[in-house]
Amino acid sequence: MQLKKWLLALPLALSVLTGCSVIEKIVYRIDINQGNFVEQNAVDQLRYGMTKEQVRFVLGSPMLIENGYPNTWYYIYHATKGHDDPVQQNLIVNFDGSGTLAAISGDYEASDSFFDALN
Repeated sequence: MQLKKWLLALPLALSVLTGCSVIEKIVYRIDINQGNFVEQNAVDQLRYGMTKEQVRFVLGSPMLIENGYPNTWYYIYHATKGHDDPVQQNLIVNFDGSGTLAAISGDYEASDSFFDALN
């Protein structure tokens, strides 16, 4: 009977001593993707002077348009893969007062042809 108690207590004591880190790595965690996944080749298609409709066609609908600032669009992508650290990528698209593309910033680079004339 004494042996059964030790066999039961030993794994319990080891799990307490090692913390939950071992058990946490064994448990499956799904990948969680949120927001707008934007690829660099889509950003390369953006040109200075594009309308909001054209930008929406290329990138899709923005994740956020703040009240009071309708000429600033935020494309935010947040991903957590299993037990890895989360990754976030941002793209901020700014339009001028007439509603045409003026600048982009964030984690993506504008293409060398950003200021080329629209076809």
